[in-house]
Amino acid sequence: MFRAFPQGQGDALIYGNFAKNVLLHGQFAITDGSGVIHSSLIRLPGYPLFLAACFRVFGVDHYNAVAYLQIALELGACVLLADFVRRISTPRAGLNALWLATMCPFTAVYASAPLTESLTFDVICLALWSLQRTLVVWEVAQNQLARRDRPAWPFLALFTVAISVAAMLRPDGALLACALWPALTFSRNREIPLARAVRSAILCGVVSILPFAVWAGRNWHTFHVFEPLAPRYANDPGEDPHLGWQHWVKTWCLDFACTEEVYWNVPDSPLDFNDLPARAFDSPEQRQQTAALVADYNKNQDLTPDLDARFESLARQRAAEHPLRNAILLPMGRLADMTFRPRVENLTIDLHWWEYHHHRAETRFSWVYAGVNVLFLLLGIIGFFYRPRLWSYMAAYLVLRSFLLLTIEAPETRYTLEFFPILFATGGIALQRIFSRRIAPRIDGSRESRVTG
Repeated sequence: MFRAFPQGQGDALIYGNFAKNVLLHGQFAITDGSGVIHSSLIRLPGYPLFLAACFRVFGVDHYNAVAYLQIALELGACVLLADFVRRISTPRAGLNALWLATMCPFTAVYASAPLTESLTFDVICLALWSLQRTLVVWEVAQNQLARRDRPAWPFLALFTVAISVAAMLRPDGALLACALWPALTFSRNREIPLARAVRSAILCGVVSILPFAVWAGRNWHTFHVFEPLAPRYANDPGEDPHLGWQHWVKTWCLDFACTEEVYWNVPDSPLDFNDLPARAFDSPEQRQQTAALVADYNKNQDLTPDLDARFESLARQRAAEHPLRNAILLPMGRLADMTFRPRVENLTIDLHWWEYHHHRAETRFSWVYAGVNVLFLLLGIIGFFYRPRLWSYMAAYLVLRSFLLLTIEAPETRYTLEFFPILFATGGIALQRIFSRRIAPRIDGSRESRVTG
C-alpha cells in the first residue's frame, strides 16, 4: 500500500506544519500562508509531537521514514491484538485475528499515511491487551497467597498510557477510556477486593488526564479559553466556525462525495452549484434561494457573517419542515455511508465510483472492496454472539463511537477505521468457532466409521 499509494496531502501537511514549528522554533504553532507563525489549538499535540520526534531522528519532512515506522508499529500492534484474542479465546482464534489484522487493506493503506489513524489503531490494540493482562494478573495474585501483594502496575501503566495517548491523538479518542476504563472495576473476578480495583481505576484515571490538564493550562494561558481537547470545527479562538454553513450542510449532506466536492471547498474555493444533490432543495423556491447564496459566496469565496446568517436561516427552515429527516434519517444515512461505503478514498479510484458507464473496471473493483468490507463487519458482529471476555466493553466502544458519528455534518469513511481493531478480534473468534463446528462432525464421523469397521 505504501509503494502503490503514497500519501502526504491535506491534514498530513497540517500535522507536519505543527511538528516543524515544535522542532525548529519550540512552539506548538502553525505557519500560515504568509509565513507568519502563530500559536494554535486546532489540533491536539499527540501526533504533531510524534512527527516532531521522527523529524528529529530522520530529518525534517522525511515522511517516508515516518511511514516505515508506522508500518512497523502497526504490525507490532497486530501481534498484541492476536495475543489478546489468544488469551480470551483460543490460540487458533488469535492466529485468525492476526491474519485479519495484518492483511486488511483498509487499515494497511492508512499505516503509511502521516495521519492519526495508524497510531490510534496501535493504542486501541495496546489498551485491549494491557487491560486483559491487568485483570489476569490480579486474579493470579489473588488465587496464589504467596503472590497476593504482587502488583500489576506494568500492565496497568501501559493501559493508562494507551487510553491517554488515544485521546491525545484525536478528541474522539477519549471514547476508548469511556468504554474500557470501567472494566477495571466491573470486569474483575469477584474474589478481587472492590477497594483494590477502585483504587487502581482512580489512579489510572487521574494519571491519564494529567496531560490534558497541561494542555488545557496552555490553552488558557495562550488564548484565555478552557479547551481540554480540540474545537469541534478546528477553529482557533476568534475564528468564525461558520455555524450557519455547518447547519445547512447537515440538512442534506449524506455521502463522502458531498464532503469532498462541496464541504471541503468552502471557504476559500469556488462552489459549483451543480455539485449540490437534488436533496439539497425541497422546492423550486429553495433551489432559487440556494442558487442565490452560492452566487453571492462565489463573488469573494468568503463566508461573511451576513452570508452565514442566510445559510442558518435556510437550515432552520429545512429542519423545521422535515424534522424526522434532519434528526434521524440523515444522521443514520451518514453513519451507514461511513460504515459500508467502499474504502477507496486513498486509492486511484474515481470519486463517483458507482457510475459504471464511465469506468467499468473501477466500479467492479469498488463493489468487490465493498464486499470485503461487509465481510469484515459480519465476522466481527458474529464474534460478539460468542460473548468472549470483555465483549461488552468492546461493544460499548463501537456504540459510543457510532453515536458520536451521528452528530457530524460531513461523513468520511476513515472515521470508522477505529472499529476495525475490535472487529479483527471478534472476527478471529468467529472464524475459529465457525470452522471448529464444521471440522468436529467430520472428525466424529471418521472415528465412528473406524469403530464400526
